[in-house]
Amino acid sequence: MYQFRYRRSVGFTLVELALVLLISALLFSTVRPAYTHLVNEAKSGTAQHDLNQISVKINQFYKQNGHFPDSLSEVFSPVPKDPWGNPYQYLRIDGGSVSGSGKLRKDRNLVPINSDYDLYSMGPDGKSASALTASISRDDIIRGRNGSYFGVATNY
Repeated sequence: MYQFRYRRSVGFTLVELALVLLISALLFSTVRPAYTHLVNEAKSGTAQHDLNQISVKINQFYKQNGHFPDSLSEVFSPVPKDPWGNPYQYLRIDGGSVSGSGKLRKDRNLVPINSDYDLYSMGPDGKSASALTASISRDDIIRGRNGSYFGVATNY
């Protein structure tokens, strides 16, 4: 007599696969925000370093020419871009054609943050307003206090 033995198939059941997918999704959903935060912190640090280097070049231009450039294209060709792919923003204040303080970057008391020139990145959202307290300006990476501060606008 022959005995029939059923061999258990080697593989995964649908329930096991679903359980693995569920665990993977839960892990991804908890790790992703931390990863995104780290990537944004790294890009912010790169932008701060870039602003510092651009500021050095602008100050060298000033020493050679006796005035600040009217635009970044006088110093750089092409104009450098921030880590998010947007061109860095520059506004000549000292000796420039800025009338009033409408375009100047301002702190929470609406006082201009620089007296020589404004230099900043519009941050991850690519949007900005002159007041640092505006919701679209809070993620900007800025140069303030005539070059003694480089950092995120919310920390200014």
